[in-house]
Amino acid sequence: MGAALNGIALHGGFIPFGGTFLIFSDYMRPSIRLAALTHLKPIYVFTHDSIGLGEDGPTHQPIEQLAALRAIPNMTVIRPSDATEVVEAWRAAITHRGGPVALVLTRQKVAVVDRSKYAPAAGLHRGAYVLADSPHPDVVLMATGSEVELILGAYERLKADGRRPRAVSLPCLEYFARQPQDYRDAVLPPGVPRIAVEAAAPQSWYRWVPEDKGVIMGIERFGESAPYQRIYKEFGLTVDAVVAQAADLA
Repeated sequence: MGAALNGIALHGGFIPFGGTFLIFSDYMRPSIRLAALTHLKPIYVFTHDSIGLGEDGPTHQPIEQLAALRAIPNMTVIRPSDATEVVEAWRAAITHRGGPVALVLTRQKVAVVDRSKYAPAAGLHRGAYVLADSPHPDVVLMATGSEVELILGAYERLKADGRRPRAVSLPCLEYFARQPQDYRDAVLPPGVPRIAVEAAAPQSWYRWVPEDKGVIMGIERFGESAPYQRIYKEFGLTVDAVVAQAADLA
């Protein structure tokens, strides 16, 4: 599929796209790398993006794939959190120039973020944006994809407990890295403790989470075969776990 998309892109006149499970991006890697090297513009729609796919088990549950794709030069990876971010992700992918784009989507159901209460999804085009805020935040919660739902739940709990949390959706690390330093500092204030939550290997987050003032809640072993709610609890990816980590950083 990856080679076919490259051929269509080379022909011109089309923006080719194709879809498969994220785990199978490993089989496509030579074609993906060649697309990035030659600045082709296929769009990959990778679904079933985490342990959240559930009962198919560890053979089909991606762990290291997000970090591996993000490591490819000229590659752009967008992992939207809900339907409204998916719309913006498609807009970004179609207008993107200079290399391939991967849209990374969940299998499990996720709630649509109430945009009348939280920030609009158009912030996706800058890579990261403040979804919910407090005056002078004392902890920043950030996540991609389905884990944004977890940090929003933790945000509401912490706020009710008298903390001053900020929730940040960070669907595209590459776009965010290209923003001016003042914008990056406005979203992730220097000196404020950070918690990053992503159901994947943690390597992508080392740049954004200071070792002395932050926690990366990721996954460093293979998954399990079970309903996704049970697996998330087993791996410590819950609202309660995020709240507990924030308490430890207080």
